[in-house]
Amino acid sequence: MAKAATQLLRFAATGVIGLAADVAVLYAALALGCDHYTGRVLSFLAAVLVTWRINRRYTFTPSGSQWAEWWRYLGAMSGGALLNLGAYTLVLWLLPAAAWLPALGVAVGSLAGMSVNFLSAKYLVFKS
Repeated sequence: MAKAATQLLRFAATGVIGLAADVAVLYAALALGCDHYTGRVLSFLAAVLVTWRINRRYTFTPSGSQWAEWWRYLGAMSGGALLNLGAYTLVLWLLPAAAWLPALGVAVGSLAGMSVNFLSAKYLVFKS
């Protein structure tokens, strides 16, 4: 059980780094003229890449080919992505427009998808 707790803690810490990358890419995309949803898709993909690289090094044991593992990770994160992007959209729809609102949406979305993403990563991608 201690291994799973350590993995969850590392996964959460990695998620914070992924959240920072997600927000940074989102605001860069918005500054370049993307709408909130196109920018969010781009930022989500960037965050997935960042978290995959960190999780494969510090959280889980790499499982075979990096290329195959990347595609499994991206696919496995799709379940959490639905929750994540849904929560992000709700935040944008329900709260009054503000410069900080997309960042809040990303944070709420990240929390919404975290459990699904952890279980997917642990049991579908980095099976040991």
